[in-house]
Amino acid sequence: MSGITHFSTFLIAGILLNLTPGNDTMYILSQSIARGRTAGIFSALGIGTGIIIHTVFAALGLSLVIARSIVLFAAIKYVGAAYLVYLGIRMFLNKSGPRTNDGASVRSADHLKTYRDAVLTNLFNPKVALFFIAFLPQFIDPHQERTVVPFLVLGCTFVCTGTVWSLVLATFSASLSRRLRSNTKITSLLNKLCGTVLLGLGAKIAFARAK
Repeated sequence: MSGITHFSTFLIAGILLNLTPGNDTMYILSQSIARGRTAGIFSALGIGTGIIIHTVFAALGLSLVIARSIVLFAAIKYVGAAYLVYLGIRMFLNKSGPRTNDGASVRSADHLKTYRDAVLTNLFNPKVALFFIAFLPQFIDPHQERTVVPFLVLGCTFVCTGTVWSLVLATFSASLSRRLRSNTKITSLLNKLCGTVLLGLGAKIAFARAK
């Protein structure tokens, strides 16, 4: 493939990285368990969109600017952390009852909001930007003058494998928690548990350092 080296190795490494639990995995799980399959699916699609944006940034060199600017890195980091904390508090305080028909009674606006939240949580995680400028170049021909297309191909491949895994994760975790969510008290407990997870992710991002 033009401009790309060891693509098969990249594919295997990418799949293994996608299978490794991280911030995105925990976020999708929290949404699926607390809010159901539809929320999990839209969260997975939102995370995938955020990764595509990060790929474009890396291809254009913007991620490198973020990595080298302490002020910019910190600004993005704290915005992302604050947003996760906000989502965590909102979920922790959520007292809504269980949904009898997963996704059927949820308006399109709610789907878009779930999708938007997922995009923003991924987009404002500077660690993702650092990952792409460190990982993707390892599989790009150093003699390649135009690296935008190879970056995009590798990034989209990573997104495809990651999104498939995220959708599987969202579907199965929601199915396992469906019976639990039929109980109002357990639903409230799940909301608090998943809200705590989001608060923890926010704290993790807040204390992240550029390396």
